[in-house]
Amino acid sequence: MFEVLTGTGLAASAGLNAYIPLLMMGLLARYTDLMALPSGWQWLDNGWVMAILAVLLAVEVVADKVPVLDHVNDVVQTVVRPTAGGLAFGAGSTSETVTVSDPGSFFTSSQWVPVATGMLIALGVHLLKSAARPVINATTAGVGAPVASTAEDATSIVMSLVAIILPVLVLAFLVGIVLFFFWFLRRRRERRRERQAARAAGYRV
Repeated sequence: MFEVLTGTGLAASAGLNAYIPLLMMGLLARYTDLMALPSGWQWLDNGWVMAILAVLLAVEVVADKVPVLDHVNDVVQTVVRPTAGGLAFGAGSTSETVTVSDPGSFFTSSQWVPVATGMLIALGVHLLKSAARPVINATTAGVGAPVASTAEDATSIVMSLVAIILPVLVLAFLVGIVLFFFWFLRRRRERRRERQAARAAGYRV
């Protein structure tokens, strides 16, 4: 159960930022005793892999804080974040896979399930983030982009740590995401009604 919560939290974190949970796992596995990567995932604590993840993270952090550019980044990340979520869930839930040693049997066994699960979780969070960002940009004239992005990065870091150290608290984060989803839908309906009212007022004038 805890392993599933760990994988879920890491996958959700990847939906906000693809590289933070992967880099976090590599660093904690390499330099602490907080995490032991399964044999099929030990490449995550390789120095070169972590260096590449750090560079990609730096690019992501900058791109996601610039209006318009953040939208382009979200389009690109539609593929990257679910992929990272699949990797994060697979490694975080200590799922042993044969992806590297025997790729053929990966698809003929149930070992693809954790990766697919992580991809779906990360994709859901990513789609919510991508849908919310234009609303935030429009309501704040772009000023809210760096603030929202910084909050998302911080949430991704905290969620990754919580998923590894106190996975039971992942449930609280998931509840928060669900509540945000409903708030976002309500806010979107309100903005639609406001635009319709403004157009109706313009027609009357």
